[in-house]
Amino acid sequence: MLRDGPIPRFVHGILEYALGVLFIAAPFLFNFESGAATGMSVAVGVLILILAAVSEGPVSLVNQLPAILHVAMIYLLSIFLIASPFLLGFSDEVPPRNFFIISGVLLLLITIGTRFRRSEPGPGGRTEPTRKPPQSTRSADAPPPAPPE
Repeated sequence: MLRDGPIPRFVHGILEYALGVLFIAAPFLFNFESGAATGMSVAVGVLILILAAVSEGPVSLVNQLPAILHVAMIYLLSIFLIASPFLLGFSDEVPPRNFFIISGVLLLLITIGTRFRRSEPGPGGRTEPTRKPPQSTRSADAPPPAPPE
């Protein structure tokens, strides 16, 4: 599920914060008329900001949500964004419909193209938490175990 795409994880995190702010501001920037579109846009913006802040990564504030869970939630959110104009009844209103569909597709593409598996230094040389491979309990001087008979 985690891929090594061309987009660094640091850039992905910055883009998420920017997208969260854009979703909160979108109803006012693009004059959404639908109450459902306005409410959903603000709610999605807050959700994206929370996800960016609590997920493991170089721009995270808390580092609590593992990357694999973050990616799964972004995939689900992207699908919801693409479908929401039709599910919530504002598909006939052009600005929010286009904003939600385009944002969902872009969020999906950015997530697919992000390099999640590599540890990269963030601002101030901070590195992302990585999991170390399990260490062998056998010492280097010990003979190899006998094959089963």
